[in-house]
Amino acid sequence: MKLNVDYVTKLLLLLAVLGLSNFAYAQRTITGTVTDAESGEPLIGANILVVGTSTGTITDFDGNYSVNVSADATTLEFSYTGYASQRVEIGSQTTIDLALSAGEVLDEVVVIGYGTQKEKEITSSVTSVNAEDFNQGPITDPAQLLQGKVAGLQVYNRGGDPNGQNSVIRLRGISTVGANAEPLVVVDGIIGASLDNVDPNDIESMSVLKDGSAAAIYGSRGSSGVILITTRTGSKEAGKVQFTYNGQVGASTAFNSVPVMGREDFLATGGTDLGSNTDWIKEVTRTGVNNVHSLAAAGGAGNTSYRISGNYRNVDGILDNSGFEQFNARLNFSTKAFNDRVSLDFNSSFTNRKSDFGFREGLRYAVLYNPTAPVNGADAPFSFASEQYGGFFETLGLFDSFNPVAIVNQNRNDGKRNEITYGARLAYQVTDNFSITGRIAQQNTTVDNRQYYPTTSLFRGNATSPTRKGRADFYNENTSFKLYEGYGTYLNNFGNTDLTLTAGYSYQQNNFESNTLRLGDFPDNSQDFSNIIEASQDLQNAGFITANSDASPDEKIIAFFARANATFDNAIFVNASVRREGSTKLGADNRWGIFPAFGVGVNLNRYLAINNVDQLKVRLGYGVTGALPGQNGLSQPIRQIVNGDDGSVSTELIRAANPDLKWEEKAELNLGVEFGMGRFNATLDLYNRDISDFILERTVDAAIFQVDRRFENAGKLNTQGLELTLGYDVLNSGKVNWTTGVVLSTYKTTLEEYVIPKEVRANLGAPGQNGTNMILVAEGQEIGQIWGPVFEGVNAEGAPTFVDLNGDGMVVSQQDNALDDNADFDVLGNGIPDLEIGWTNQLTLGKWSVNAFFRGAFGHSLVNTFRAFYEPVISTQSSYNYVNTDLRVPGLTSAQFSSLYVEKADFFKLDNLTIARSFSFGGNSAIRGITVSLTGQNLFVITNYTGSDPEPSLIDYGAPDNGADIDFSNPDVLSPGIDRRYNYFASRTVTFGLKLNF
Repeated sequence: MKLNVDYVTKLLLLLAVLGLSNFAYAQRTITGTVTDAESGEPLIGANILVVGTSTGTITDFDGNYSVNVSADATTLEFSYTGYASQRVEIGSQTTIDLALSAGEVLDEVVVIGYGTQKEKEITSSVTSVNAEDFNQGPITDPAQLLQGKVAGLQVYNRGGDPNGQNSVIRLRGISTVGANAEPLVVVDGIIGASLDNVDPNDIESMSVLKDGSAAAIYGSRGSSGVILITTRTGSKEAGKVQFTYNGQVGASTAFNSVPVMGREDFLATGGTDLGSNTDWIKEVTRTGVNNVHSLAAAGGAGNTSYRISGNYRNVDGILDNSGFEQFNARLNFSTKAFNDRVSLDFNSSFTNRKSDFGFREGLRYAVLYNPTAPVNGADAPFSFASEQYGGFFETLGLFDSFNPVAIVNQNRNDGKRNEITYGARLAYQVTDNFSITGRIAQQNTTVDNRQYYPTTSLFRGNATSPTRKGRADFYNENTSFKLYEGYGTYLNNFGNTDLTLTAGYSYQQNNFESNTLRLGDFPDNSQDFSNIIEASQDLQNAGFITANSDASPDEKIIAFFARANATFDNAIFVNASVRREGSTKLGADNRWGIFPAFGVGVNLNRYLAINNVDQLKVRLGYGVTGALPGQNGLSQPIRQIVNGDDGSVSTELIRAANPDLKWEEKAELNLGVEFGMGRFNATLDLYNRDISDFILERTVDAAIFQVDRRFENAGKLNTQGLELTLGYDVLNSGKVNWTTGVVLSTYKTTLEEYVIPKEVRANLGAPGQNGTNMILVAEGQEIGQIWGPVFEGVNAEGAPTFVDLNGDGMVVSQQDNALDDNADFDVLGNGIPDLEIGWTNQLTLGKWSVNAFFRGAFGHSLVNTFRAFYEPVISTQSSYNYVNTDLRVPGLTSAQFSSLYVEKADFFKLDNLTIARSFSFGGNSAIRGITVSLTGQNLFVITNYTGSDPEPSLIDYGAPDNGADIDFSNPDVLSPGIDRRYNYFASRTVTFGLKLNF
């Protein structure tokens, strides 16, 4: 089957427009008001559904609704978040008023793939979080809204980098070793939409599809889980436009830095005295000021609603010259016609972001730079040609030594990102039981990043070079995707059985192209980026120019999918789905895959007489998902151009083709139990997932394949885990309410098969410890094991001694012998936590509210690389500063990696505390309400870790030294647990917030 757009998409979209004459049905209109049973206040946005159909509506700002029903309609169902749903027989009524009571949330409607489902009917592991439960404060990344809120979801941004260059989003551990390990993001039904193009203020709810049975409907992109984002919409209340302003102003400071020696302690160790007293960490850090302003207008009339929003963010990092400025705009529009049988939803968003990525290396060199060195060359204790270095002092001739103030102030590292997304959804209610839906979406992204190192910069600018000075890097990327989908939904009620069937087709096309350019040797620093290329003297010597372009073949994904949901006796729930999908990224003979899923759930409380138990539901789900490689063309042969000595030009094969290259595959079994008793509720999930057929480049037999390299499927990974969610309404007395909730998760990942049986990876780096690898990767072993000798003490020469682990009377601790049977190496810790916890407390006292969120991780270790290099007092490194922790070993004068530098990094922190006061205005006041708030983030942390941030380090980017660039494009997911010297310091933020409704 060829992968191209066929007639199915066009037909389904056409059907959504045609046939409007089909609803010559006898209809009537039901109206009414929905209120809170306790307070009598109207419920805004309550759902009203005609049972057995997909016809429905929501209440307006006064709790009023109006819905058209057919003559054979019998029942209306009323639901609202946090309230018990109710069904009401229509009979001959034309007006139905209803008061809903707070209590059970079992009938909440949860967004799932290609539709919605009542929470009580879900047979998979799905967690939905509404806006009122999101994390508070100046959230810059939408994923941070869920940090610690969803059991099994890991959201880490080690340190306080506002640009999040090494942030990690992971669900239930790693799902691949070579492809994208982050969950698929779906925004308002648009598969693969960018999370960066959604402002946190525009999000209404987020649903996380955690297990295979929930995510299988998304096929090849569901292997790492799925995050479904629903953005805010307007109201159909006639004649009223509601405005909402959200403003935040905050300040961020370095929360914890690496402890180093001051001038006097440094000199006492024999350090080189350069005559000054400089706190380098203080010199390169600052109080970062953050501004967030959002204005939204929502309204509508008749069957039409809209919401328009604009969001502005200006965030300074705690590192000098780091931060970003961003503007985001979004439009959501919805309308219905022809007695509500035709509905059109349109949404569009635009993001413009300007980033100062800064140089996190400035923090690294602030730790190790001589504390007696001056900032400026004019203050040097000897004659120094400061003008050659832009007026800054430099310790010349030393390996890996650069003035940190010069790094962050002389050089530029910035970028621009523009992204526009639009999507339209057209649905036609053919009958009361059958509807068809068509969707079209497109996203275009442009990225322009650039770096400039002037001729006077020693750091990457080669200021001491007599022939080649300065460097400029350019990177441009253009990506886009188009999405076309069509599906039909049939639902009906047969006595005590409710049935919903969905089937459809999906087509997506992705395009990618990029260009990179590096050049230098500038005559001076008078040029800007607009004409810097012409100024480069490299144009006369092209051998110095580095240029590359990548225009990948268009990627196409075609899928057919179907799902059936059935409810029996309002207590037994069955779900089954299948997706058949093909991708041009795979081998020509293996492009198609089938991804099935099945789930069943039973509310035992309906059949067991258990006093005071509101819910006891058991569910079991199984699903298969896939993963695609990150690059196109991996199944294709690669040839390179060869220039002959005689001037001839030819090509040679350097990578063999693999027409059988197929999907990575994940099969997951999930057992869940949901329990509710009065004000207490709990959810327990146990899961087992097997991931196989990683897409990896392997060494092959050149006699068979002509060359010794090609991409193949190999390897197997197993993860077993447990997740627990607890909730309790401690107080519920009207004006005083206190709810608390805890999420816990633990998992263990074992590498069962790999391309090689055993290796040690993740190089510690320089100076002096290149070739020292720290992470054990072995078949049959857990992922994340830190491997090395066990520290015992210090000998008379100041060298470390190690434990004779095998008792043979000889200590073998050399790296070359790390995997030998007689080596004295052991597991020193694991980079993956044994237990992660999030604890939320929401307290309301009248119009005051307090939200306190605590978070912790336990059982993980970190390699403190700053200590490994700069804690021993080494005479040959007297020009470098020393790390000064309580773990320092007196008399140690040489550095060798061991258990001494592996620390338990357990932590428990007050992640977020918000105190708010609301004010309401009655009568004809133009202002409907005001809320003022004060939020603190990262207010305290309890830990014994001596580094800057005890958060787990789940990925590794290697060991760039002596000014080498950090490659964020190639993370190593098999090497967790290393706190590298390029990591951003943790920060604490205090924010004042103001919200106006008018």
